[in-house]
Amino acid sequence: MMAMKRLFQLIKHRGIQVLLVLIGYSLLSTTLPSEAHRGLYTISVFIKDLLLWILPLTVALFIANTICSFRKSALLFIAAIVCFEALSNFSSVWYAFAGGHIASDFLPKVTLPTMGSDSFEVLWRLPNYRPIWWSADKGTFLGLILGAVALISQKEKMLLFIERGKGAAQWVLTRIFSRLIPLFVLGFVARMHQTNLLNQIFGHYAMLLIWLVFFLLFYLAILFWISSDGTIKGFLSHVKNLLPAGAIAFTSGCSLSTMPWTIDGASKNMKNPQFAKAIIPATTNIQQIGDCIINTFLCFLIYQQFYGHRPDVFTWLTFSVVFILARYATAAVMGGAIFIMLPIYESYLGFNSEMIAIILAFNVVLDPLVTSSNIMANGALCRVFEKVWMKLTESSFGARFKAD
Repeated sequence: MMAMKRLFQLIKHRGIQVLLVLIGYSLLSTTLPSEAHRGLYTISVFIKDLLLWILPLTVALFIANTICSFRKSALLFIAAIVCFEALSNFSSVWYAFAGGHIASDFLPKVTLPTMGSDSFEVLWRLPNYRPIWWSADKGTFLGLILGAVALISQKEKMLLFIERGKGAAQWVLTRIFSRLIPLFVLGFVARMHQTNLLNQIFGHYAMLLIWLVFFLLFYLAILFWISSDGTIKGFLSHVKNLLPAGAIAFTSGCSLSTMPWTIDGASKNMKNPQFAKAIIPATTNIQQIGDCIINTFLCFLIYQQFYGHRPDVFTWLTFSVVFILARYATAAVMGGAIFIMLPIYESYLGFNSEMIAIILAFNVVLDPLVTSSNIMANGALCRVFEKVWMKLTESSFGARFKAD
């Protein structure tokens, strides 16, 4: 009886559910018709579209609620997080610069990868009625404004609306969407299987992938070591809490639709779990460590192989400053951030059309790795920022912003 109870408790774990679903799919995938694979992918995209519809309002309510809790320190919080995002992105770009120097002599020539089949599409999708302005970054601004107005006015009805709205949004995410994780992951895995994307990555670009994974894991390990106060137990616990979000991001390829699970994982690592509900929405589309490392690492390799020498420090410094500033602009471009970055590659690194084609193709092929590393890094940096924030508010400078 006890064994059955333990088995039931184990099966209730989301990670076990996902594992069982994926095992079942791997055993049956060769027997399923093409429409079945596309049907699974359609379900995943449907869940993703629903998430993207509700996320702007959810983000706004989470951020507004957190700002109200900060009271007079809200302005300091906004300034601190903007500076923190810029610093974390900037350091990752220069980490890639150092990694490029180390790895470039051991890597083969970077060539244009071939894309998988484009015929694998959804069977049906929600009509695209979602306005361009209805996005998570606008939700962030709305949350900042709503929180600031509520903070200044101290109107009871507005504060109550924010509190109840946050509770309702949290209920939808935890009671509905979190239970759909196995289905959400399964459809994207079906797409990767049918388009042969994983085989291409591991088969044709194994050495490049090994170096990228090594540099990413090393950087992530540093972040998690800092976030866990340098303890092995804390390090393992922090990584474990964010692995589900990282796995979902790897299969879905979307940081925004993974946000509920990123918040859930990051909150388990925080001294104040509610803090994650403000940090993660504010950093998800701007603080992109995996994106910064992988894209600038590839830029370094492509530059060297086309020009015959490595970019000098001044060229890289100029490029990195503009690249980091552009991260704030790319937050408003859903799925098209790379197209804002391309003119920067052309203007500051001298990329030609062939170099642009290579970086574009690798962005498609490596998108799962980019997205999952973004999520894992954001989760770790959420706790790092909490530590910075605690130090800042305890300082004599931060004390000026505290409520009486």
